[in-house]
Amino acid sequence: MTNPLDQAPIHVKLAVDLIMLLEQHDLAPEDVLKALDIVKSDFENKLEKP
Repeated sequence: MTNPLDQAPIHVKLAVDLIMLLEQHDLAPEDVLKALDIVKSDFENKLEKP
């Protein structure tokens, strides 16, 4: 039996991994969302730089 996640795009696999990691730490959803805003901003800045 194959796992549908095995065929998923890398960004979906990464999202699942991140969700699992964050849930293991029993963090408040508000704190997770604030942290993800920072992470998103950081990676968007990396897209703008050559």
